[in-house]
Amino acid sequence: MTTNNIFTDPEKSRLLSIYFTAGYPTLGSTIDIAESLEKAGADFLEIGFPYSDPVADGPVIQHSSEEALKNGMTLEILFTQLRELRQRVSIPIFLMGYFNPVLQFGVEKFCIACKEVGVNGVIIPDLPMYEYEELYRDVFESNGISNIFLITPQTSEERIRKIDQLSTSFIYVLSSNATTGKQLEVNNSASDYFTRLASMKLKNPLVIGFGISNADTFRKATDHAKGAIVGTAFVRLLAEENYAEKIPAFIKALK
Repeated sequence: MTTNNIFTDPEKSRLLSIYFTAGYPTLGSTIDIAESLEKAGADFLEIGFPYSDPVADGPVIQHSSEEALKNGMTLEILFTQLRELRQRVSIPIFLMGYFNPVLQFGVEKFCIACKEVGVNGVIIPDLPMYEYEELYRDVFESNGISNIFLITPQTSEERIRKIDQLSTSFIYVLSSNATTGKQLEVNNSASDYFTRLASMKLKNPLVIGFGISNADTFRKATDHAKGAIVGTAFVRLLAEENYAEKIPAFIKALK
C-alpha cells in the first residue's frame, strides 16, 4: 500500500477531506461518490460505516447512518464494495465509525480487510487510547493501518504528546466539544487552542474537523492546520436530487 505522503509533503497544504456515510443515499453509491470526490479535487476521504447509536454525530450524519442501515449496509458489504476501490480511487481513504461494529466483526479481521482493499487508516472515536496501545496496536501496525486519534480543546498536553507518539498519519483536531454539524467559530479561545497546538511542534500534521462547511471556515481552519474535514455539509448535499452532478461545484466552492 502506498504511504500517506500527502500528510508529510511540504508542498501540500490546505488539504480537503470529505466525510460521507457508506450506503447513503443508496446501498451501492459508496464507490461512485468516492470516485466523484477525487475527480472533483478532494485530497483524502473519510468513509463512515453506520452504527445504530452514533452519539457524537449531529442530526444530519445520524440520519444518513440510520438510512444506510435501512438500506442494508454492514461492514461485510462495505468491504465487498471496497474491493474495487483501488481500481477507481487513488487518494488516501480512512474508514470512520464506532468501535462496537469493529469488535463484532473482529479487530484483526477488520485490519486485514482494510489492508486487502487499500484503506489507509481508521478513525474510531470511542476506542480508548490505552486499549489501542495495549490490545490492538500491533495488529493495526502489522497491517499498515493508521489509527487516527482525536483531540479537543480540553485534551491535556501530556495526552496530546502521547497521541503524537502513537500516530502515523495525522491527528484529528476537533474544533470544539460539540457534536458534528455546528458552525466553526474561530474566536479567541479557538485561535489560542490552535496556536497552542502549533507551538507544541508535533511530528504529525493536524487536520481540523467539526464545523467546516464553506470556503471561509475551510480557509480559517487550514490557516492553523494541514487540512480540514467537511462532513455535514456534504452529507446534506447527498440528500438532494441529482447530487452527483453537484459534487464538482461543491468541492470548487470550498477550495
